[in-house]
Amino acid sequence: MVKVRVPATTANLGPGYDILGLALKLYNTVEIEKADKLSIEIEGEGADSLPKDKSNIAYQAAQEVFKTVNGKPLTVNLKLINNIPLARGLGSSAAARIGALVATNRLMGDKLSQDEILKIAAGLEGHPDNVVPALMGGLTIAALKDNEVRFLKYSKVRSDLKVVVAIPDFKISTIEARKVLPKKVSLVDYVSSGSNILFTTAILTREGNPELLPELLSESMQDRVHQPYRKKLIPGMEDVFQAARMAGAQGVALSGSGSTIAAFSIGNNEEKNKEIGQAMVAAFQKAGHKSYYRILDIDREGAVCL
Repeated sequence: MVKVRVPATTANLGPGYDILGLALKLYNTVEIEKADKLSIEIEGEGADSLPKDKSNIAYQAAQEVFKTVNGKPLTVNLKLINNIPLARGLGSSAAARIGALVATNRLMGDKLSQDEILKIAAGLEGHPDNVVPALMGGLTIAALKDNEVRFLKYSKVRSDLKVVVAIPDFKISTIEARKVLPKKVSLVDYVSSGSNILFTTAILTREGNPELLPELLSESMQDRVHQPYRKKLIPGMEDVFQAARMAGAQGVALSGSGSTIAAFSIGNNEEKNKEIGQAMVAAFQKAGHKSYYRILDIDREGAVCL
């Protein structure tokens, strides 16, 4: 039996639509072994709602490894222990797929390379921004080029960074969230996004550089490409953003396509981080939705065989 731990991820980080991703210390676990009869067990998030048959996305990911390595499907026992909320923009589907791919690859003798795993994962997921940090950990830039995943993992993410996530009581479908986006963006918006991506990654990775003050993060995480169009799907989004900033967050962004909102806090101030979370929950409450918050560290390891 092989057991793999895989982190949650927050993608986009404001301006980095389908490009930037960051791994967080909130984990799912995937266990797999060969069997005579299919068995899928799910604990935690989705225990009563996720399929326990061949339509399960973790099972389907495992079969992609079997078919690639072995040329045919194999029967397995699969156990999923889910702590990452479903359909909330925290990479639950990426975690399921990466966890299953890495576990199955280990079960088959690690025949697939890291790049091959990412290619399969991005093909199943449709985009690489969550699967890359889920596999690699840390802060990543990713893109699909000629059906291959190109990525860069930053060697360091500042040690005083925490991500405060406010997780509301409603789900957002990534497919539906993509439908509200424009087909084209203006040159002005393109330039704005490009410069903001560079500033955001620099601030998050260059600790102690006096020219990259944490306060600049609020401006650099501004987005013109996807968040303005998705706010109609997230009741109270702008108020939650403002509440987080007023409580001391240096940057705020929609986590993936939502519904979670992520506040970026620099400085290792535990009391401030609690106040940020409480302010975001209160803002969601005013918009008519219950929510809860978590203060998360950055995961730097990615998917790990236990």
